[in-house]
Amino acid sequence: MIWLARHGQTAYNHARRFQGHLPVPLDDTGREQARALAAEAAQREWGALWCSPLERALETARIVGAAIALAPRPDARFAETDCGDWTDRTFDEVEAEDPAAFRGFITADPGFAFPGGESFAAQGQRVQDGLADVGAGELPALVVCHRGVMRLALTHARGEGLSAIEVPNAALVELTG
Repeated sequence: MIWLARHGQTAYNHARRFQGHLPVPLDDTGREQARALAAEAAQREWGALWCSPLERALETARIVGAAIALAPRPDARFAETDCGDWTDRTFDEVEAEDPAAFRGFITADPGFAFPGGESFAAQGQRVQDGLADVGAGELPALVVCHRGVMRLALTHARGEGLSAIEVPNAALVELTG
């Protein structure tokens, strides 16, 4: 069984700003959310704890790991989408500058790629490769990652449209049974 958890809130989440691969830490709300996630995770037995190496996910995974007595295993395949030229910009700025491209992002167009960054297709493949390795290891496993990673993984597992999947900060979701 594989479970996914989204990192706690960051100032960028709150401001609706593209963080991509930036080393953005959790804010105070995000740390509270991570502690609540850790308490929820501590109610289960885990064989492994994996995470994105990006600061917000790693910080969340360390808090969870302390509660479940497992050290996080960072894996770059679980990093958020490389937002390219949109990194560090607000959603409103990008939408005003390039409404058509922003619509591709918001509607989760399968052919969408961040200008100067990564496509949903490329990210989806790296996430599936990472999950295959998680599934071949100690189970049940928890992967602390990002909204984009979770949406792509859930789309693949459930066949739901990417745009239909919402994942709040610190959500814990079963991927496979």
